[in-house]
Amino acid sequence: MTTAGRLRHWWARPDRHRWADVVLALAIGIVEVLATYLAAQTQPERRALDVTGTLLLGAGAAALVVRRRYPMVALCLAEASMLLFWLLGYPRGPVFLAVAVVVFTAATAGRRVIAWAALLLGFAVISLLPHLLGNESAPSPPVSVALAGWMVVLATAAEVVRVRREREVAALRTRLEEERRLASDERVRISRDLHDVLAHSISVINVQASVALHLIEERPEQARIALTAIKDVSKDALHELRSVLAALRQPDEPAERAPAPSLSNLDALVTRTAAGGLDVRTEVAGPLERLPASVDLAAFRILQEALTNVIRHAGTSNAMVRVVHDGEMLLLEVEDDGHGRPANGDDGLGTGIRGMRERAAALGGAIEAGPRPGGGFRVLARLPLDGAG
Repeated sequence: MTTAGRLRHWWARPDRHRWADVVLALAIGIVEVLATYLAAQTQPERRALDVTGTLLLGAGAAALVVRRRYPMVALCLAEASMLLFWLLGYPRGPVFLAVAVVVFTAATAGRRVIAWAALLLGFAVISLLPHLLGNESAPSPPVSVALAGWMVVLATAAEVVRVRREREVAALRTRLEEERRLASDERVRISRDLHDVLAHSISVINVQASVALHLIEERPEQARIALTAIKDVSKDALHELRSVLAALRQPDEPAERAPAPSLSNLDALVTRTAAGGLDVRTEVAGPLERLPASVDLAAFRILQEALTNVIRHAGTSNAMVRVVHDGEMLLLEVEDDGHGRPANGDDGLGTGIRGMRERAAALGGAIEAGPRPGGGFRVLARLPLDGAG
């Protein structure tokens, strides 16, 4: 696309700054022309402000319209217009306003070297070149100092704005990275919850479906009990899935009213597990009310996954669950007397154990899992209560 085509494309785009830049260009152009015209009344020795001089001032001001999109084009146009106006001997006036704005824009946009080079070039041409060409005397020291001071103020202001913008961009980038990290953590949490809910419920359903198929002809009443268990477990699983997926709900959608999984529902978890053919005995020491929400949910999921593993892998019908709350730590223990776990996964314990360890580690706790000395398998979780929310 040619430069003219890019300019037409830029002009066609909606831009909240465009009309502000047009107004600024008109204002600065009018100020430069009027102020220079008034200054010319006290400078009869200089060239009168004619159409050429007015067009040069207008061209420099017009550069402000494209200063955001094409800062280098605007800088070259404004600088060339001002220097040519100065060298042609037109009256001295505030003809540098457009250049100051464009230099400021270029410097804050990251084109610092070119912006400062243009500023120094302008200083040299304005203060030295007319004298070297013999057109006028050298500027007095106070004038030179004032001009240099004005340029230092402009450069300092541009640097302050540039640094502030860079900090704002860095802060925004940090915030976006943090939001992405939190979103990733939330996706991991949801996937872990889905795994726990589905693995537990489907394991129980699978066991009961096998029982129903085996007994449906010989003992239909027992098959009816198994099918009823499948119905109850699948219903509970649907409620839990809705609760997990509520995290993905849009802000304007009504929230689900299903309670979050909690150790207060330990009896219900044991009942569902018993429907899978596992006899679970429980021992609870210490109050389970008013636990930190994060610990309460993690503890429930760890027990759910541990019992699911017993159903799937232990080959036994007995398990023991111990929950101990001593005020500072929540201890969870699940033991069975089966034949242990099959070797799968990177650590030989499968994804379920890794998921439990990740839940515990997120709270500063730890998981111990492995075969018991006398046979069977044992999972021990330690979840600290301090600092959990």
